[in-house]
Amino acid sequence: MKITIDEDKCCSAGQCVLAAPEIFDQRDADGVVVLLDATPELAQHASAREAHQICPASAIAIDELTRPTS
Repeated sequence: MKITIDEDKCCSAGQCVLAAPEIFDQRDADGVVVLLDATPELAQHASAREAHQICPASAIAIDELTRPTS
């Protein structure tokens, strides 16, 4: 999984921080999302997906990376 954010879309609602505080934070000055971990561990994928789904501004994008099979 790789996470990217669009700071220009962020409306500073903070839902991402509530859903996944180990992955997201907010800037003190204006509340815009700060990405703490762009490639979270598998155990954090569910909370990252939840943050993506509940973001009111759709500022979070998730790329589900797949490993090639041998």
